[in-house]
Amino acid sequence: STLLGLTFVAEANFKWETIKHNGLDYVTLRSVKDFYYFNKIKYGPVITMETPEVALEVRPGTQRCRMNGVLFILSHPVLERSGRYLLSRTDLNKLIDPVMRPTYIYRARHFNTVVIDPGHGGKDSGGLGHHENEKVYTLKIARLIRDILDRQGYRVVMTRDSDVAVSLASRVRIANKYPDAIFISIHFNAGNSRANGIETFTVSPVGVPHMGRDVRAGDFRTVPGNVMDSASIALATAVHSRALLYLNSKSAGNDFDIEDRGIKRARYNVLTGIKIPAILFEGGFLSNRSEATKVHSSAYQKTLAIAIARAVDVYKKSVTSR
Repeated sequence: STLLGLTFVAEANFKWETIKHNGLDYVTLRSVKDFYYFNKIKYGPVITMETPEVALEVRPGTQRCRMNGVLFILSHPVLERSGRYLLSRTDLNKLIDPVMRPTYIYRARHFNTVVIDPGHGGKDSGGLGHHENEKVYTLKIARLIRDILDRQGYRVVMTRDSDVAVSLASRVRIANKYPDAIFISIHFNAGNSRANGIETFTVSPVGVPHMGRDVRAGDFRTVPGNVMDSASIALATAVHSRALLYLNSKSAGNDFDIEDRGIKRARYNVLTGIKIPAILFEGGFLSNRSEATKVHSSAYQKTLAIAIARAVDVYKKSVTSR
């Protein structure tokens, strides 16, 4: 059982084609193709590699990567050098491999506790919406997820279960009380009135900056969250892909037409400080009137909660079916 419906076997003594560029280690896409048994590679503005079960797409010169249609933002752009296309070793180790082979994630543990973190609360309203503010929706969704997971036999810990302010340090402290758990922080975006879609964040690997800003000296220091880099990206993949699948499922009557903004890297406090698999999920833009109306609907809220609860099961099975 794997995150995107894939199964791969480790290859002992595999010889990777490696190249160093600007101080970073890269592997060739040809190596990636061979290691993961892609039977076809097609070059062009978008490079695609396929098996009967998975399509992987990258855009040379960019950080965009899709696996089975799900958008990932790579830590470094894919390069072209002397006719060879290169993927950073960071992206191979911290993204491609844990998503393709979650059963090989070294530190992924069996768990039965889920820490749900409804963002904001109390005087901190979060993003301002056309109907309600962010803090209202994060708590509503968190309670719905809690109720589903409760029924499924999980132990659920809420960082807040009412309209109260909880400091970031307290959220980190609560999460770190449960070493055999996972952490899901629920948020909604605001800002640009035309921006739309969902996005999911995991902690930036060592040497990788917060999304959208330049590298700083501090980015090269290991933070507590880096211990779970691979497990966190696997959890993000399960949550993000299921949210898209459920919210955009015409067959299930849920055609919310939600945009995929991708799985990204960030240095939010709740990601850097937490020592268990941790993600921050942004469930839509409250500043976009059309999307805010979708988020406000009970159908959207229930569908999103069901998707995230389902993703917890998917992640658990994918990393523990050793």
